[in-house]
Amino acid sequence: MAEGSWTPTAELPLQQAGTPGGEVEEHGGGGAAAEAVTATRDGSVGWSGEPCRRDRSGGWFAGFLMLANQALVTFAVNCVGTNLVTFMSVVMRLDNADAANKASNWNGTTYVFSIIGAIVSDSYWGRYKACTIFQLIFLAGLVELAVACHVFLDKSCHFGNGGGRQEHCKPPTTVQAAVFYVSIYQIALGNGGYQPAANTFGADQFDETDARERKSKSAFFGYFFVANNLGGILAVTALAYMEDKGEWVQAFWIATAAALLGYLLFAVGTLRYRHFLASGNAVVSVCQVVVAAVRNRRRVRASVREQDLYDPDAADGAHVKTGVRKMVHTPEYWCLDKAAVIKDPSALQPSSKPNPWRLCTLTQVEELKCILRLVPIWLCSILFSTSYSQMTSVFIEQAQAMDDSLWKLKIPPAGMDVFEILGVTAFVFIYRFCIVKIMTKISHEPTELQRMGTGLVISTAAMITSGVVEQQRLIRATTGGVDASSSLSILWQTPQYLLIGASEVFMYVTMTEFFNDQLPEGLRSLGSAMSVASMSAGSFASSLLVTLVMTITCRGGRPGWIPQDLNKGHVDWFFYLIAALNAVDLLAFVVFAKRYRPAPVIIHGASESGVEKGHDGEECI
Repeated sequence: MAEGSWTPTAELPLQQAGTPGGEVEEHGGGGAAAEAVTATRDGSVGWSGEPCRRDRSGGWFAGFLMLANQALVTFAVNCVGTNLVTFMSVVMRLDNADAANKASNWNGTTYVFSIIGAIVSDSYWGRYKACTIFQLIFLAGLVELAVACHVFLDKSCHFGNGGGRQEHCKPPTTVQAAVFYVSIYQIALGNGGYQPAANTFGADQFDETDARERKSKSAFFGYFFVANNLGGILAVTALAYMEDKGEWVQAFWIATAAALLGYLLFAVGTLRYRHFLASGNAVVSVCQVVVAAVRNRRRVRASVREQDLYDPDAADGAHVKTGVRKMVHTPEYWCLDKAAVIKDPSALQPSSKPNPWRLCTLTQVEELKCILRLVPIWLCSILFSTSYSQMTSVFIEQAQAMDDSLWKLKIPPAGMDVFEILGVTAFVFIYRFCIVKIMTKISHEPTELQRMGTGLVISTAAMITSGVVEQQRLIRATTGGVDASSSLSILWQTPQYLLIGASEVFMYVTMTEFFNDQLPEGLRSLGSAMSVASMSAGSFASSLLVTLVMTITCRGGRPGWIPQDLNKGHVDWFFYLIAALNAVDLLAFVVFAKRYRPAPVIIHGASESGVEKGHDGEECI
């Protein structure tokens, strides 16, 4: 995000043989003649550092490699994470509360590593290097875990044919516990750091200045979530079944093999990938803008004029290459403009740069404004994530109090998550091939903000559906047993899982795409990490909400809304409360969405379609 982050390849000539002056020709795809070979216009470079040729780089070949890689990585990490609480309870001999807390801490740490991975990939390593290094860390952690379990479980546990129960294992030694925790947190580091870089790196393979590739880029985000969910299906079914039987070593080696295959597929596309160079430390740049604005708050009192702002790129405008993006001044958050006000023009030396802690560039200021514009939208996503987090908590407790029999089979409560995965997969294709075509014929494809609002509506409907199912469960509640039970089939939960899956497509998939589009090139991995951070914040918000609800509803000796025996509680009211909060959140989202204005940029020498038109084409990020 440092100076020049929007022009990471400005020193490279974006020139194609046979086109004078460095201009890049591009022809429409409607004719019968073959499309002329062109260079990409988004500033991407190939492995050699030269501008990418559209026909020999990126595109769906690289995109499919990233999708396959994501499916295998997700499968591998779910082999560890899905049943981690069971491993800690059975093998590590922890009680349920400690096992749940340590598993939650592991998940939370993964989210923290996602933020770190995003900053490192955008600011220092670049996304390809970040993907490579974090995948190797992830793979090494899986190997360590598999080897440790192979050595230690043979000595400590004897499952036999009796399943994987706690009494079959001896308490681990200090060394065994240390090796286990080192390996799983190494896995958390590798997977957490890899995810935001992988998502954005996959999107980098499509040139958003080209109309067709821009549509492919939008589709990629949906397919990325499909790959993410499909990779989890086998892990939450077959592999979880193996682990429940105590076959931990086999499951971990299968996960290791999947991660290795995923890395090899990723490496296959090395020479075809499109790259964007790292652009400096974004965190430092943000701090520089804030510090410079505070320092100048008293020295610069009059209204700031655009011509008074320090914009070194403007002086070099005549030498800017085709396709280079330049941010322009916006009036919002005008107090930050003081960080770029030139107080003494004579003090600026052409041969040296000013102290960035006292004078920042216009680009730095506008990049911080981009982040601040997204904050209200991001905050509105937290309550959605609160609804989403019910799948791994209250939904399962609800399922445990329902009839789980299907003919002669028993449906595990956590297995209902398969319907959420199917919902995500189905609605990605329904949206892409049905809704988009219908809406395009009627008016236009829904905007990203409209799709996110639709996700909030569907999420509210999912919570209302959950409340209705809970009411029916209570009507059919049975008595006489130790645990809460009901004659209502567990399959009645299917609609709420499908609705959650549909809402995830409209909210999470679109939010990732939206943040990627709205943030500057040097911050796009951070945009992917913001989506993950929303899930983390939603989980914490859900825990806080449950605590508050139980504190208030348990007064006077009452059992509360979510007691141990759900037949004595009112989980339906809890779901309706979340639905009401979602409705309020939707109203706030509509207000913020109407007020949101994307940051305009200028693409030198190109119009929105990628065809040169006049001197500059202006678009919004």
